[in-house]
This record gives sequence, C-alpha cells and structure tokens, in this order.
Amino acid sequence: MTGYKDGYWWSPDGLRLHYRDYAGGEDGRPPLLCLPGLTRNARDFEPLAGRLAGEWRLICPDMRGRAESAYAKDAMTYVPLTYFQDIGRLLADLAIPRFVAIGTSLGGIITMLIAATHKEWLAGALLNDVGPVLDEGGLARIRSYVGVGQSHPTWVHAARALAEANEDVYPGYDLEQWLAMAKRLYRLNSGGRVVLDYDMKIAEPIRAMGSEAGVDMWPVMQAFRDIPTLLLRGERSDLLSAPTADRMVRDMGESAELATIPNVGHAPALDEPESAIAIDRLLARVLHG
Repeated sequence: MTGYKDGYWWSPDGLRLHYRDYAGGEDGRPPLLCLPGLTRNARDFEPLAGRLAGEWRLICPDMRGRAESAYAKDAMTYVPLTYFQDIGRLLADLAIPRFVAIGTSLGGIITMLIAATHKEWLAGALLNDVGPVLDEGGLARIRSYVGVGQSHPTWVHAARALAEANEDVYPGYDLEQWLAMAKRLYRLNSGGRVVLDYDMKIAEPIRAMGSEAGVDMWPVMQAFRDIPTLLLRGERSDLLSAPTADRMVRDMGESAELATIPNVGHAPALDEPESAIAIDRLLARVLHG
C-alpha cells in the first residue's frame, strides 16, 4: 500500500482528530483534501491514494466520531457545519491556503459549505454523488442503516453482510471487493469481533431532523462557476437524481463536468475506470486551466 503519515489536530471544541497524509510531488500543485461520506473514514480513499499519491499530496481526515478520531461528547455536533469548522482548523494548522476538495456524499456537502463561504480556498472540486437536493428514497435507505450496530465473527461474514445490504449499489462486486470495502468500513473490537468503525450516535441528528427540509443549497452552485468542478453520479444512485445532476452542471457553468458512472449506485468508489478518467481530466484542468 502507498505510504502515508498519521497526523492529528484538535477541533475547536477540543476533540483530537486524525488524518492520513500521503506525500505528493514538490512542484507546488495543490493538495487533494479527501472528505468521506457519512459512515466512511480516511480508509475510503485508499484506492484513490494508491493511484495518485506521490504525484499528488492527499490529506484524508477521519471526521469526528469515525475511525481514529475522537467521539463527540455531544451527538448533536455530528452535523455538516461542525465538520466544516473542524476542517477549517485542520487547514489552518497545516497552513494550506488552496486545495482540491474531493467530497463523497457528506464530504460533498462540506465542500459546498466551503464554496459558499471560502471559495478562494478551492483550486478544484469533486462532488461525488451529492447535490443540493437529495432524493427521499436514498435518504430513507441511509436512515434505515446508519447507527444500527453490527457485529460479525470474521471479515468474510462482514463482507457478505455488506454484499447483501448493498448488492443494488455495487452489483458487479465480487467477494474480494466486498472484503476490501469491509476493511475500510469495519474494525476489530477488543473482543475480536468485526464492528462498524464509527460512533452509532452520528445517527441522532439525522433522526432528530427527520424529513424536514434544510437550507436551500441551490444558490451555492453559482459559487463553483469559475472553479474546475467534477460532478460524479452513480447511474443507479437513489440519492442524486439525473435531473438534479443536470441542473447542477447548468448552474455551475462551463467550469463543471458531469460524469455518470455505469452500473454503480450511491456512491462511486472512485476506482472505477470511468471515475479515474474523469478525475484525471479534472486534475489536468486544475493544473493547466
């Protein structure tokens, strides 16, 4: 596996948070800030780092309540605004003025908050299967599993449970791919059981909010107009509809590209051949305009 260094920083409310730092070239190109989805963590970007590290620096945080980052005392801080504030502190600590944001799902929402408030930070952006409107079917599916504890005796059992729950999302996956995903999503606990690697309380703000509408994020799309931007959408996504994705790229203007990843749901893993080609095009635009 591509080497990385473990780093730590402190959130504004005093949590010790973790990130992986994959070294890149010394040619001044901006780092890639990889922001994971709701139940994911820094390990989610291992395939991307395996392909790009060395050429690009990748900074992959574990958000609060995930993997090697501390769990929050107050579950109601598990919300995008707090994650955004945590990331702001990390960027300040690392003295990173500009970067390419690569945001999967929740990470894409954090990227939108960055664009809305500090667009000058963004040298480029990838929004992975997320937008200002999220389909209720996908939200209901997420609410049905997030915060529900699982425990398995072996990694193969965890992989098979993932396959059973997500066969519509990644219908082409074989057992080896499900095992790789299990290693990114689960950990071994002190009793030797394989368990999900996040604080089950991250579900509490989602349940508290229910289906009530949040802030209108459509105006934020205008902030991406002069930033090289890639919108990835899984062809089978139940969270980001094709009409929403089409409207997003229209609102973002000529700087935006939409790539639909075939036979994948929510969300593309970024290692699909079509994802890799689209990401390479985005990074070329970041470098060369």
